[in-house]
Amino acid sequence: MFFNKRHHLIIYLILYFVTSIGFAAEIYRSVDEKGRITYSDKATAGAKPVEILSRNNRQLRQVVKVYDGDTIILEDRKHIRLLGVNTPEIENRQQAEEPGGVAAKKWLQAQLAENSKIYLEFDQVRQDKYKRLLAHVFLPDGKHLNLALLENGLAAISVIPPNGRYAEELTQAQQHAEKLKLGIWSMPEYQARPISQIANHTKGWQRFTGTPVAIKKSKKYTRLIFTDTIDIRIANTNLNLFPALTTYLGKPLEVRGWVSRSQNQYSMLIQHPSALILY
Repeated sequence: MFFNKRHHLIIYLILYFVTSIGFAAEIYRSVDEKGRITYSDKATAGAKPVEILSRNNRQLRQVVKVYDGDTIILEDRKHIRLLGVNTPEIENRQQAEEPGGVAAKKWLQAQLAENSKIYLEFDQVRQDKYKRLLAHVFLPDGKHLNLALLENGLAAISVIPPNGRYAEELTQAQQHAEKLKLGIWSMPEYQARPISQIANHTKGWQRFTGTPVAIKKSKKYTRLIFTDTIDIRIANTNLNLFPALTTYLGKPLEVRGWVSRSQNQYSMLIQHPSALILY
């Protein structure tokens, strides 16, 4: 296949340009009938897009729709799930609207109303089990939408390893909103309740308070035990992210996340220390 030094120079210049300004433009690769390869920022017949990532792992894309407060849809119909945050659900076929869900969606729509161009920044895992791409989303002016959702009290932090980029900044943003009682932090539906009431939990993200009294370790999980029927579990592969779990024993603790139930046993999977708050 024909490929000379001039082509190498062109590719080098393209790579230098997109990495020097901190994002990746859309570049297309085409091969003519003689096997000659050309690269261009214009899509032509038969040309295929080439993914070129910057040092910051960013891509320039266009949004066509906001699905909900933490999910957007691109021009190629791919769904982008914003990393590190969780907003209340909007109404759909499976469930009713959660308080704050519409507000988060409208806020995100307003951010993208004037300029639908965004930059995507990926972490270690790029796709979830629903085939959605996972990314931090930035506006052309540098505004970090994931972070801003937390700053405005429209979302709760939800860090899922190994994707932990910006975890400290996201945690600080949430603490700020919580201190000011912004958004969900002022809503009665999201106030912390005693973990003894876990059997009365509703679907969705929850907050409970209690005092763990024991630690139990199995092959896959280490559990902080609150009662014979209530625990929180941490995957052993994530223990290195947490302080020694003995730190939490015998101390009032707030737990944030989703409740699972097996018969009369209740558990919450905790994946990052931001979901555990010592009082």
